[in-house]
Amino acid sequence: MTIDLNRSNSTENDQVRRNTPTSLNQRIDQAIATRIHDDATKPEAELSQRITQLDREWSTERVLELNASTLAFIGLILGITVHPNWFWLPGLVLPFLAEHAIQGWCPPLPIIRRLGVRTRKEIDREKFALKVLRGDFATVGTDTDANTRAAAALQAVER
Repeated sequence: MTIDLNRSNSTENDQVRRNTPTSLNQRIDQAIATRIHDDATKPEAELSQRITQLDREWSTERVLELNASTLAFIGLILGITVHPNWFWLPGLVLPFLAEHAIQGWCPPLPIIRRLGVRTRKEIDREKFALKVLRGDFATVGTDTDANTRAAAALQAVER
């Protein structure tokens, strides 16, 4: 099964995807499409369970932030307790984190992406596709009153 996700998965507004090789983005996109296809026949309870799992899935940003803070903290502790030369570790790691915030890339990112860690947008795309399958958006556009439609839309995305 092949689903073209190019239009819905543009890299122009996603710095991490823009800095990830196209082949790897395509592999991630195809894995999402395959899971959605497989989930299309599952009951609502299973879809809800998968949505809960996606809400807890760690994104590339979270993994990078944890790795950077852990390495910086270790370098700080070792610099204080073992030898001042360890202070180079936070001095190296923190600029990488800043580079990621500014450019969407840093040296650990290719490794993290190859391990299959997805961006929040990729995770959310799968989550909202599951919500569509579950029927969360079925009644959003049925009312003519804008306030009622807006309330239904908010309720659908919070579910």
